[in-house]
Amino acid sequence: MSAVSTERAVDPQAERKWRRRGLVALAALLPLTLAETSYDSVREWLHGEDLIARDVEFGQSVPFGGSGWKLADLRGGKAGRLPDHAFAVIATFTVTIGDPDLRKQWLGCKLMLTDAAGRRWLPDFISGVSLPEGAMNCAQAIFSGARKGDVITVGDTFIVPEDAVKTIRPAVGLGSERPWYLRFQRPPK
Repeated sequence: MSAVSTERAVDPQAERKWRRRGLVALAALLPLTLAETSYDSVREWLHGEDLIARDVEFGQSVPFGGSGWKLADLRGGKAGRLPDHAFAVIATFTVTIGDPDLRKQWLGCKLMLTDAAGRRWLPDFISGVSLPEGAMNCAQAIFSGARKGDVITVGDTFIVPEDAVKTIRPAVGLGSERPWYLRFQRPPK
């Protein structure tokens, strides 16, 4: 009796051809797979950051997050117990409510200051410094029960280094508008 082989002979050229096809498919599919898996992460990152400024002239009211935002005042100076070379700054905005669903429109509301070097400052508590009477911060405004057509004052206090005081500009970021944010011109002197 003789043994009969049941394996087929492998053609080396055909095997190389399939290997090349596999590598080409891998080279095409790998970047597509990475793009697909990172798309949601990039989208979430863009919606979570204030990246693109919309510059607004002082005195101009701009629709943003369903309401009209206007810089009311920007003032600062030495106050409270601040470190050397630091200033207290109060920025206030007059906001005309358009869409009264502020919990949806203003989610992630963030007032900030920016300077010419691209630095940013977020609100900070300063002992002895408070907002003007009737003004509220973002969180208070969201839950204030404001109705369409109401005009409210929104503001906050900041601690800024002395070297940035001359170039700071107030800005507003809202979750419903990100990655866009408003950056206001300073009031004229």
